[in-house]
Amino acid sequence: MTLPFDGAISSFYENEAPSDVREAIAAADKNEILSKSFPYSEEMKSKDYEEEIAALQLELVRLQADARETGKRIVVVFEGRDAAGKGGTIKRFRENLNPRGARVVALSKPTEREQGEWYFQRYVDHLPTSGEIVLFDRSWYNRAVVEHVFGFCTPKQREHFFRQVPEFEDMLVDEGITLRKLWLNVGRAEQLRRFLKREKDPLKQWKLSWIDVEGLKKWDAYTAAIAETLDRSHNDAAPWTVIRSDDKKRARLQAIRAVLNGLDYAGKGKVAAPDAKLCGGPDIWNA
Repeated sequence: MTLPFDGAISSFYENEAPSDVREAIAAADKNEILSKSFPYSEEMKSKDYEEEIAALQLELVRLQADARETGKRIVVVFEGRDAAGKGGTIKRFRENLNPRGARVVALSKPTEREQGEWYFQRYVDHLPTSGEIVLFDRSWYNRAVVEHVFGFCTPKQREHFFRQVPEFEDMLVDEGITLRKLWLNVGRAEQLRRFLKREKDPLKQWKLSWIDVEGLKKWDAYTAAIAETLDRSHNDAAPWTVIRSDDKKRARLQAIRAVLNGLDYAGKGKVAAPDAKLCGGPDIWNA
């Protein structure tokens, strides 16, 4: 089988990955959590997960019905390290919602025209109308992290972004938009394990990009950029919720709970608070 990028991920694992990362992957059982600092040693059991996700998805349906009736506009921003589980979490958010009122925005590389516009302009075009929920699969925070790490923007452009982003988000909130920002974080060994699985799975190889491959070599640069971003864009009007996502099942549950717990809507049932060991503010992002 031909591997994407000529097997660059396997090559990184065999020849360049830190020894402790290689050893953790090689020694782990299928359901074992690789990060020693993660508060659980094994992935959540599927039976327990299915029961909890079903109840939470019912609450999301109730939220959408209320938004449609009241005209609420809801934005949920999903950010995080590559392979942190953003796509899978978004899928579980949306899979039982009416697609006419809940859509995913995943923008590709800016066009030549967009590069000449105000940086936030192309995101403004996708904000929700009355009664709509919009889930951003990556967002305007590309400038703060990915673009910075790969040199796709200048330091001056990034500083301009940091000056404007609090005001931009404050305007969204002042306009009446409910804004929730989620940062999913995954450990280095687990990230590489997930990439190795994708590399060998023909049904998931499409998820891999050159950015993913090269990003494996830039772990420390990403770490510094993420830390600065969370520090400079976490505020009372638009706080970050950080979710430790080494276990995808638990991460999906925490993400949905984090959104639902902060909202009032008609017919709201009992929603458990997020697990404080997995979900919190920026102080837990690199635990």
